[in-house]
Amino acid sequence: MGRLFGTDGIRGLANRDLTAEVAVDLSVAAAHVLGEAGAFARRTDRRPLALVGRDPRASGEFLQSAVIAGLASAGVDVQQLGVLPTPAVAYLTAALDADLGVMISASHNPMPDNGIKFLARGGHKLADATEDAIEARLREPWDRPTGAAVGRVHVPAGEWRRYIDHVVGTVLHGLHGISVVLDCANGAASRVAPAAFVAAGATVHTIHDHTDGYSINDGCGSTHLDDLRAAVVREGADIGFAFDGDADRCLAADAAGTVIDGDQILAVLARAMRDRGELVHDTVVGTVMSNLGFQRAMDELGITVVQTAVGDRYVLEAMQRGGFVLGGEQSGHVIMALHATTGDGLLTALHMTEQMAATGRTAADLAAVMTRLPQVLVNVAGVDKSRADSDPDVVTAVGRAQAELEGVGRVLLRPSGTEALVRVMVEAPTAERAEAVARDLAGVVEHRLAL
Repeated sequence: MGRLFGTDGIRGLANRDLTAEVAVDLSVAAAHVLGEAGAFARRTDRRPLALVGRDPRASGEFLQSAVIAGLASAGVDVQQLGVLPTPAVAYLTAALDADLGVMISASHNPMPDNGIKFLARGGHKLADATEDAIEARLREPWDRPTGAAVGRVHVPAGEWRRYIDHVVGTVLHGLHGISVVLDCANGAASRVAPAAFVAAGATVHTIHDHTDGYSINDGCGSTHLDDLRAAVVREGADIGFAFDGDADRCLAADAAGTVIDGDQILAVLARAMRDRGELVHDTVVGTVMSNLGFQRAMDELGITVVQTAVGDRYVLEAMQRGGFVLGGEQSGHVIMALHATTGDGLLTALHMTEQMAATGRTAADLAAVMTRLPQVLVNVAGVDKSRADSDPDVVTAVGRAQAELEGVGRVLLRPSGTEALVRVMVEAPTAERAEAVARDLAGVVEHRLAL
């Protein structure tokens, strides 16, 4: 079995891969590792404090109980936050001066899956070395506290409103006169997103806001945009946003129902922050999957783009290294470091809408800051991805495709980090040309690397 932690916590089929026993053991190990590393505040007035939140998945109920049981048995006090977005748990971990945050969610994955993410003091994701240490200490013998030394569990009231106050407080221009559709993916955004937009002054239409535990991400949210696009047109709204299950990302649709992706949202925010003098070093962080049109738009605006591997974790690491304040992915993870320690779909949506209210421009007009090149992605399955960068015929085919698109497009061949497949991405001036180049290259990969 490989490393238990992935790029965003631990995920798997709930009650099969991710069981109550695993959740208890992980929580105990996390308490030990963080406590011994000095990550828990040295206080005499209280025990270490952890916050635990979840998305609405049915399995989140028993996993939440297991996580809380593990932490309390290790002598950690716990506040059970209930259903909240991942960025809300991250914010509250900092705002409430907690020693540890835990989010139970599998993000955009289907309902049967679930996951566990740990957050350190200040609401930051754990370093790889810390996750490795937690994994290494699963189920080790330990001296269990007893009596008054065990942790206590508290269910606070209204902490979700503290998060809403925070994100709305970052919006300096009211959203009065703006009509918004929100697709909450039947997930963690279902309560907080509509409340935040109403508080900011917008007129709100909500779809897929049921938290029954079974319908999260089911044909809705940021990975299924058809319902959002139709609702925006039907309601005559100015813009719509679709969140994923734990609301750490969003995508948008303009008044005509045209999709606005994460690259376009990032471009809009980068230009606005540059104009306000907030964009540190006039630099924004993207990934190797960022559309070439994004790079060209930033070049025209005099904004430097730092590229990372795919994954908001890598975007955040680059931002921290360079002291940058804005970064994101095409998938809609946008990190606004002036206001948050993680990607935050609600925060992103509010600030995108604020640009409409402040400038009087439509969403389509703002998104036109960049011209998105047609992009085709082909997943080639059943291949030996370890040879993708070394097979001579594949290397030659990639070089030939790159030469063909020199100056007008690009090619990216990327082995998957989790599956036995190779991703072939091609951008070109037309969709037809991108499709043709991608299919030709995928054919070479399939022929040469077949298992």
